[in-house]
Amino acid sequence: MNGRPDTVLMNTPLQGLKTIREVYFIGIGGIGMSAVARYFHAHGVKVSGYDKTPTALTRELEAAGMPVHYEERTDLAPAKPDLVVYTPAIPEQHLELAWYRENGQKVVKRSDVLQIISAGSFNLCVAGTHGKTTISTMLAHLLRDTGFGCNAFLGGISVNYGTNFWSDPKNVCVIEADEYDRSFLKLSPDVAIVTAMDADHLDIYGTAEDVEQAFIDFSKKVKPGGLLIKHFGLHRGKELVADHTMTYSLQNDNADICAENLKMVNGGYVFDVKLPYTTIEQVELNMGGMHNVENALAAIAAASSLKIDSDKIRQAVKSFRGVKRRFEYHVRTQNIVYIDDYAHHPEELRALLKGARALFNDKKCTILFQPHLFSRTKDFAAGFAAALDLADEVILLPVYGARELPVEGVTSQLIASKMDRAEVRLMDRDQFLRWMDDEYVKHAGREYGSLFITAGAGDIDTLVPVIKKKLEEVNL
Repeated sequence: MNGRPDTVLMNTPLQGLKTIREVYFIGIGGIGMSAVARYFHAHGVKVSGYDKTPTALTRELEAAGMPVHYEERTDLAPAKPDLVVYTPAIPEQHLELAWYRENGQKVVKRSDVLQIISAGSFNLCVAGTHGKTTISTMLAHLLRDTGFGCNAFLGGISVNYGTNFWSDPKNVCVIEADEYDRSFLKLSPDVAIVTAMDADHLDIYGTAEDVEQAFIDFSKKVKPGGLLIKHFGLHRGKELVADHTMTYSLQNDNADICAENLKMVNGGYVFDVKLPYTTIEQVELNMGGMHNVENALAAIAAASSLKIDSDKIRQAVKSFRGVKRRFEYHVRTQNIVYIDDYAHHPEELRALLKGARALFNDKKCTILFQPHLFSRTKDFAAGFAAALDLADEVILLPVYGARELPVEGVTSQLIASKMDRAEVRLMDRDQFLRWMDDEYVKHAGREYGSLFITAGAGDIDTLVPVIKKKLEEVNL
């Protein structure tokens, strides 16, 4: 496309849930569920919920006035809420979910609620198997920081604001569009971004082709006159269609949007953004990973399509502090760097390691990785192994099963057995902490320095403050 598309903002208020006075969430601690819970709470609705285990996120909800309990007990759940919202990760036989259904309560998925919330708003929806959390959080920050304004439903915690949800009088929503359980097909984007269509969630989709088809169907949800921004070179990318379409790529100038004059500066980047209708020069991104430069291109293009001033966009990018657990720096000294990341797919892990090694190529790279889901570990063991071989030293924690039961023969050893280059160890949590004390910290920062990375989507994040403290205490 050769020009900036015209965008028409609807002025009707958020609607569809005006009569709701009490909502109960089953799985309230999920990152997407908690954003919707915060939405209702912000609008004066009584909110409570269940989750399997306490987390930092559930504690924040409780502190904000949303009671949470951690046992499957109907006597702890409200008897007759106006609405029960559940996540597809909750098993159908869950005691409370079954009880509400048997008693004729209105029970819906999170995606149904988002569909209703966004029915009358101007929506910027970010989809893709990688990068959607960073792009949606950055895009929401650009709209908020520039004064344009938006409501935000995010799949990660914005470091700038310490939350995954915020509201605004302007009838604009930035929504992270989740492909799991085909939830994103209930959304109606005015502006849509598609970052990647790699095979994932094969327990839901079955085949890579079905994953791709879901994204093609998502592109068809873009409203008439809307804009689709898609990654350049996607397999079947030509089947992603909308009235207006732009492509983006890190440095391929065949794309409509790309980065030029890219330089690495102090663990971040400075670059020019080439758009079809202008160039935004000297954009400064204070976030590591070349993949995050590419993520920034998509967010900048979406913000620019709303005719936000380029200088304001440049200033907002510079002030963006990232997303918790997305290439998040915890220690950053001359001799030791510690990065934590949510990477739980081989391509995410590859991008993380390549980006970190490019920025800190003189340091020995050690990664602690926790595989997430037995099905994903089984499907992508070879891909995980190839990505982890980019490190010098690898420690594998046991597979985090989450919603799944163990699968015979599927353990972290399956990944280790396919690795060729990196030194690999299998440890549980306690063994790792002992190794950290007895071996790693004694040598950290010596010679050329140390780069330590934690990655995974399970409960590995609970180790982050412990590791950070140990590395900060190293006598450099």
